[in-house]
Amino acid sequence: MDNKSLSHTKWECKYHIVFIPKYRKKKMYGAIRKDLGEELHRLAGQKESKILEGHMLNDHIHILIEIPPKYSVAQVVGYIKGKSALYIARRYGERQRYFTGQHMWARGYFVSTVGLDEEVIRKYIREQENDDLRQDELQEQLGL
Repeated sequence: MDNKSLSHTKWECKYHIVFIPKYRKKKMYGAIRKDLGEELHRLAGQKESKILEGHMLNDHIHILIEIPPKYSVAQVVGYIKGKSALYIARRYGERQRYFTGQHMWARGYFVSTVGLDEEVIRKYIREQENDDLRQDELQEQLGL
């Protein structure tokens, strides 16, 4: 077990988090995909957190993140979503109509504690893109 420590605390706090762009704008999201990954890692680091695994799909993001107990999950996720929205608005705002800072991400997110199932969560995150592609192909075949 890889425990971290604060002055009087040993900890291992990992969370599986999923959040989506507002209205699930797939076209808009694809344009910023690579840039956004680096920015999310940088922002997590500013809250002494670390993204251990992450995957950006066309319409949502899965991350496995380690957050020290001195921060709440809501603080870190709110910080990452807020600052990344501002970053996207500044960087891409003039190019796309929908890139406005406070309107990038949908409200809320999904969070689950990882516990001893870390490898299962990592595998799930890695396989999300393949599952998403298969689902899109099936919908195209069915004409949906």
